[in-house]
Amino acid sequence: MAGELVVVGVDGSAESIEALRWAARYAEASGATIRAVRAWHYPAAVGPGPAGRTPQAVTSHVEQELQDQLDDALSAVYSGAPPDYVQTRLAYGHSASALVSEAQGADLLVVGSKGRGAFAGMLLGSVSMHCVTTAPCPVLVIRRS
Repeated sequence: MAGELVVVGVDGSAESIEALRWAARYAEASGATIRAVRAWHYPAAVGPGPAGRTPQAVTSHVEQELQDQLDDALSAVYSGAPPDYVQTRLAYGHSASALVSEAQGADLLVVGSKGRGAFAGMLLGSVSMHCVTTAPCPVLVIRRS
């Protein structure tokens, strides 16, 4: 279907690179646009994070590091520069919430699963589970084999 948008969560993990690799094959076959999203946030032990209060130089440095990670993931999937139908975006916020937000208007959201297991997943939370239950579009979870 022409005009499709596939959002892919990319955090640099092997699982997210597999998700990006799947999306790349899908986009090549279907003509879809890929939006590779690297979500991030300043961790906060108590209360809201320091977003908006952090010096711009620090935020710019962090964003450059994250963009480099995103570019490295694209390099792992594409030899040479990614095709024109691949977009990248840094999204501020918790990974699950940021990906669901980025998926507004998308036709498909693709995420990798780290497969921590039931108990660890309950303690740590599951980005893929949150996406599956709250995304406004179908979600494909890629498990690394």
